[in-house]
Amino acid sequence: MTAPDSATSVVRLDVPGGKELTHRDVAANGARFHIAEMGDGPLVLLLHGFPQFWWTWRYQLPALADAGFRAVAMDLRGVGGSDRTPRGYDPANLALDITGVIRSLGEPDAALVGHDLGGYLAWTAAAMRPKLVRRLAVASMPHPRRWRSAMLADVKQSRRSAHIWSFQRPWLPERRLVADDAALVGRMIRDWSGPRPPEDDAVTAYQRAMSIPSTAHCSVEPYRWMVRSMARPDGIQFNRRMKLPVRVPTLHLHGSLDPVMRTRSAAGSGEYVEAPYRWRLFDGLGHFPHEEDPVAFSTELIGWLKDPEPDR
Repeated sequence: MTAPDSATSVVRLDVPGGKELTHRDVAANGARFHIAEMGDGPLVLLLHGFPQFWWTWRYQLPALADAGFRAVAMDLRGVGGSDRTPRGYDPANLALDITGVIRSLGEPDAALVGHDLGGYLAWTAAAMRPKLVRRLAVASMPHPRRWRSAMLADVKQSRRSAHIWSFQRPWLPERRLVADDAALVGRMIRDWSGPRPPEDDAVTAYQRAMSIPSTAHCSVEPYRWMVRSMARPDGIQFNRRMKLPVRVPTLHLHGSLDPVMRTRSAAGSGEYVEAPYRWRLFDGLGHFPHEEDPVAFSTELIGWLKDPEPDR
């Protein structure tokens, strides 16, 4: 399945400040991916989480471009303006989507910046294709092995991830996501934010994007694989592959009030990094630190990207 024609007007939005932004499609890993880009310089590839699309990075794109980077935000497989394929939502394949986009952009490597599910995939890509990842920045998501152990062994984390467990049922989660103009998406974003939630027009944009046909189904498929594969050979093999250490400088960002991912679940991911690792906790922010306080988030990210000695 390709992205519906209706997706174009819904997801090809502008960024604040009216700065010039280029929308286009690139081919990678057997599918077509929508990207939004601006700026010139070393590539920084931004990966969104659930239940959002590329526009979650609307503040970071101009900030990165002004700082001398080529900033590109992509829609993950099945979301926004990218293809909605019937299969391919396991993390190993989704990571190949990401590294394939890097190649399609004609770049030797990229700094990956991922939030939530995008962070999970950024961890995966850095372990699987280290030559294509220059640096790694992850927000609101532990390393995949930490995520797995927390989901299985931490009752409090399991409760906070109730939405992921609910996605394991057939068809009902998709129907609930799009019911009443995707009202559930709005509730998730507001409930998961700290005291400064995204503005109302942003919430509306995410609701409209989720309402594009087939998006809800494609959005929950990665979570179905992540849970259902835990006891299957493919899931066990993936978990073993994630023992491979991340060997690029890594910045780990987290909101102290994140109601979805406990701080103790995310903290400790550095044990899988054999490179400079920096942990940054944003006081008073929730699950979407890059939207709740975009200035603080962008300042931290850009300062780290430009730091020649990130282990300090």
